[in-house]
Amino acid sequence: MHNNNRHPGLPLWLVAALAGAGQACWATEGRGSSYPMGAENYMSGALPPPGWYAQVYAEHYTAEDLKDDDGHSLPVDFRLRASVIAPRLVWVTEQKLFGGDLALQTIAPLVDLSVTVNGDRDHRQGLGDMIFGPALGYHYSDQFHAVYALDIIAPTGEYERGRQANIGRHYWAVEPVAAFSYVDPAGPNLDLKLMYDFNARNSATDYRSGREAHADYALGWGLDNGWVVGVGGYVYRQVSGDDQSGAQVDDNKGRAFAIGPSLKYSSPSGWFLTAKWQQESAVRNRPEGDAYWLKLTMPL
Repeated sequence: MHNNNRHPGLPLWLVAALAGAGQACWATEGRGSSYPMGAENYMSGALPPPGWYAQVYAEHYTAEDLKDDDGHSLPVDFRLRASVIAPRLVWVTEQKLFGGDLALQTIAPLVDLSVTVNGDRDHRQGLGDMIFGPALGYHYSDQFHAVYALDIIAPTGEYERGRQANIGRHYWAVEPVAAFSYVDPAGPNLDLKLMYDFNARNSATDYRSGREAHADYALGWGLDNGWVVGVGGYVYRQVSGDDQSGAQVDDNKGRAFAIGPSLKYSSPSGWFLTAKWQQESAVRNRPEGDAYWLKLTMPL
């Protein structure tokens, strides 16, 4: 089932102001993003038949390192812990539009976030930034599928200027999505979800994060018994500089790469479960850490 989301989060709907870490090394506000990098896995571009579907994402992310523009660790005592459970509802309609199957989706992440900078700990729990939007699914063959979507991130999560831990970004974001899946139960399974983020301005800080390009990927092999084994992760690159009170902040753009083992099990009754551990590397101007992901998909 397709997953065009921005959902449970990694710097999950979140990494906060991190005020004590030094604004000179910012890459997007608070070094975070609206999208939880690496959230998607196998079947990200395969929309199911018409009907209602439920998904539940669970993620735990930890980081104890902040990287600068050269990839070196910043001299701060930094710890980030984030756990998320994010239910998602997907309706694949009977309606055809531009030759594709029209679908609508929404997701509501529930976040537990803790950030510590130089011994100063901040902790928050609650609803993060919700995501909703339309999608069109195409089945080019029995094995090759695609989904084209527009995700809208709403600033529903709690935010307070100056706090280290915020579970909302306090600005709207729009993300065009193109996801592709090649699915073979007894052969290669290839998934790629491409995204490009347009961020609005944070009215509380007069800060506008730059545009962001990123992709989730999964490469695996089907064992012809419902199991797929392989690797997955993400690639991230900030494309444009930030804007603070009308002045451009062109340096110190963020980037990262992550990879780790990835599994999928599909049951004969129609539900499937994916699991992934991904480790970040080649990080610039952002936290570097590890994420554990589970995603359950089932028809209703």
